[in-house]
Amino acid sequence: MKRILVLEDEDSIRSFVVINLRRAGFEPVEASTGAMALEKIKEYPDIGVALLDVMLPDIDGFEVCRRIRAADSKIGIIMLTAKSLEMDKLTGLSSGADDYVTKPFSTAELTARIDALYRRISASAEEAEEDELRQGPFVLNTRNRVLTKSGERVKLTQIEYSLMKLFMSNAGKALSRSEILTEVWGKDSDAEEKVVDVNVRRLRIKIEEDPTMPIYLSTVWGFGYQWNA
Repeated sequence: MKRILVLEDEDSIRSFVVINLRRAGFEPVEASTGAMALEKIKEYPDIGVALLDVMLPDIDGFEVCRRIRAADSKIGIIMLTAKSLEMDKLTGLSSGADDYVTKPFSTAELTARIDALYRRISASAEEAEEDELRQGPFVLNTRNRVLTKSGERVKLTQIEYSLMKLFMSNAGKALSRSEILTEVWGKDSDAEEKVVDVNVRRLRIKIEEDPTMPIYLSTVWGFGYQWNA
């Protein structure tokens, strides 16, 4: 069962999304406020993906995203943002979201994004590799999906884990933004390359001593990024 949290305060939009998700084979869990969404997350620990609207009557979707991410690094999060508000997209990604869908959206687009995110989650959960990637102070256990730095665990989201695995598997190689986007978000994703930049910045905060002067994850200007551990 693919259970999905649908956080949307407008009843008509929420009902429309829920009906179409059920038709696509998902099991929606509805919430109309941020507080209700956080309770539903506790009530249904098997929720795999959360759809979070930004504008809510109590706490905004970004704060809900941050609280969910703080409690669960593995759940997939998609923000539902206003088409004209570019900052909503960047703020959502910085808050821990994996993807965003702009309103108005088609059900085909939404289900495609959810399917893509579920595939990444499932692929990660089914990994059977026992080897560890060891580079510098970092150890990435690909079976348990755990990263440590100098023996201390670094808590990663799904996307951050995928990025770390990609970079550590290609140490010393300059990877283009488009290549990273394809490998981590999938070749069918229509996410923009700036999504890569936002998530790299977020990853640097967790792994670098000084994120503004990165040692391990360097920028290849005009191209992409390179792992140097």
